[in-house]
Amino acid sequence: MISQNLIEVFVFLLGVCIGSFLNCAVYRLEQENSFLKGRSYCPNCRHNLNWLDLVPVFSFLFLRGKCRYCKEKISRQYPVVEISTGIIFLLIFNFLNNTANLAGAKFVVYLNLAFLFYVASVLVIIFIYDFKHYLIPDKVLFPAIIITFIYRLFDSGNLIRLFHSSEKAALFEIWDLGFGIFAPLLNYFYAVAIGFGFFLFIFLISKGRWMGFGDVKLAILMGLVLGFPSILVALFLAFFFGAIIGVGLMAFNKKDLKSEIPFGPFLIFGTFAAMLWGGQLIQWYLNLII
Repeated sequence: MISQNLIEVFVFLLGVCIGSFLNCAVYRLEQENSFLKGRSYCPNCRHNLNWLDLVPVFSFLFLRGKCRYCKEKISRQYPVVEISTGIIFLLIFNFLNNTANLAGAKFVVYLNLAFLFYVASVLVIIFIYDFKHYLIPDKVLFPAIIITFIYRLFDSGNLIRLFHSSEKAALFEIWDLGFGIFAPLLNYFYAVAIGFGFFLFIFLISKGRWMGFGDVKLAILMGLVLGFPSILVALFLAFFFGAIIGVGLMAFNKKDLKSEIPFGPFLIFGTFAAMLWGGQLIQWYLNLII
């Protein structure tokens, strides 16, 4: 039997490799090229890269952060994104692995694992792109919304609720709104209405000065991924840390009140936090006020 530690190493390395692909996807989105075709090349000298130049993290360290051919510096974005994606994949795996041990529904967990790995990859791309360009790419966001919507319609949790009134159904309980077996599905639609409606209101009253429409569209994906009440956790954390970072930047004269700060990265940070620890954070808050 394969040890848990060995599996975790594999998941981390998988995330690192996916992170390398995500770096490539971001660059090709910037160049408006397909990230499914063509060989990778140095953005400075345009030289096609050898496989030795493409080993995640290792190539950056081995080449000392410089292109093998033109000696120009390689952005630190590449190893940072690769390692961060590996850590995110590992956190998601451990979260769902604990769920699997409790529920005994391995197939459901593996299905959710593949889905959340995809969602995490999309969020990483959006994080990088919005951080660099103050823009959320529709080419990545819209397919993710459609895929997540379809997944929520047919995911195993809702199907089990439709055909079982036993303990199996209880394993997929999220938050009971009193709508019977469709309660979990409605939670996601409810979360979309909250996130989309709130951001659309801000966008309209500010005429786009306080928030871009890309954030409004991102709220749809957040709602479909998180559901209610986790969407509230994500929004609170996004605004909380966004305010702290914004004040910090102004304190060090990096930004002023008229400066733009991309909000997408804060929303994505809040989404990851709510995805992994939303239940614990909600319970902690309820314990404080009760």
